[in-house]
Amino acid sequence: MHLSRRTLLASATTMAVPAGSTRRRERFRTGFEELAAGGYALLDAQKVGVVTNPTGVTRDAAHIVDVMHRDPRVRLTAVFGPEHGFRGTAQAGGSEGRYDDPATGLPVYDTYLKSGRPLADVFTASGVDTVVFDIQDVGARFYTYIWTLYDCMEAAGLAGKRFVVLDRPNPVTGRAAHGPVLHKEFATFVGRQPIAQAHGMTVAELARLFNGEFLTAPVPLETVLMPGWRRGRFYDDWGLPWVPPSPNMPTPDTALVYSGTCMFEGTNLSEGRGTTRPFELLGAEGVDGRWAAAVNGLGLPGVRFREAYFAPTFSKFEGKTVGGVQIHVTDRAAYDPVRTGIALLVTARKVWDGFAWRPDNWIDKLTGSDRVRTMIDAGAGTDEVTGAWQEELAAFRRVRKEYLLYK
Repeated sequence: MHLSRRTLLASATTMAVPAGSTRRRERFRTGFEELAAGGYALLDAQKVGVVTNPTGVTRDAAHIVDVMHRDPRVRLTAVFGPEHGFRGTAQAGGSEGRYDDPATGLPVYDTYLKSGRPLADVFTASGVDTVVFDIQDVGARFYTYIWTLYDCMEAAGLAGKRFVVLDRPNPVTGRAAHGPVLHKEFATFVGRQPIAQAHGMTVAELARLFNGEFLTAPVPLETVLMPGWRRGRFYDDWGLPWVPPSPNMPTPDTALVYSGTCMFEGTNLSEGRGTTRPFELLGAEGVDGRWAAAVNGLGLPGVRFREAYFAPTFSKFEGKTVGGVQIHVTDRAAYDPVRTGIALLVTARKVWDGFAWRPDNWIDKLTGSDRVRTMIDAGAGTDEVTGAWQEELAAFRRVRKEYLLYK
């Protein structure tokens, strides 16, 4: 992997002081809380549009659009909805379209599957001066909201708009990056640019990375940071409500496993959609307890696997009882979701004769190359597969380090 470094950090300004500074003992605040505490000075005299979804909430679960709409210090004139929509009424692969929000009367514009000049035209038509981004990420490259961020930054630059990112915690910590790095020829909306499968960054850090490494024309970027945030702590340490960022991300436990088990979307096994534990339950017709025994036998750190049976109410195997495993994380600090996901793929292929990849090779888009698929098909084990990406991961970690904003 080659990532050309640019000295563009000066093009991005930050509001708030990173954790570890002289404000170390100040209580934790999200980017929005920090913006509001400053009287919205960063948005003064600007017509503002917000890219957000149901996760854009305060700690008392009020939506930031509703809060800003009521505040005379903010000139909020538009909302931009991503996949699943601003208010979250659409399932995976859907959006809410263009409408006027009943609660506020604000025009809501659809950003889903728009990029480049068409998305820039949406920002221009809205009449805003500043585009604000506030969406909760889950830490995985193939979770599309970070590419909504990327596309909106690019489009804002084309439209001549300011861009402000309100930071939120990475719910699975920002300790380290894990997994394969995307190869550009496999770029899609589940991975626009070469970052690791579990990136270990916040959205503000990603925005600075995008601006400094990938955008052809960097956008005027400002980031509002989170006083008191620590890289090594999980979501439930911060006292924030968990609002599902998408319909199949019901809890922080889902986010913990997602960067590994979402790879099962690229197979003919159920990834647990249509159950109350999506991405923690995996299975198919004909799978039995041999799978749990095989993967437990690997002694993976921080996790155990239970033989499980379930009947999805929608998606793969709808209404049918299937066998498989439930993932039980026993030590979050020791758990490596991507390595665990590879181990599950390797063992599933060995113990179940019916194992198959999706015919469109979607696994290649999720993992960022055809390497995982071809190596597993050739009989490679977990260590061989995960070892194959270590050089490119090390290169990404070196670049990533330049853009980290917290201790």
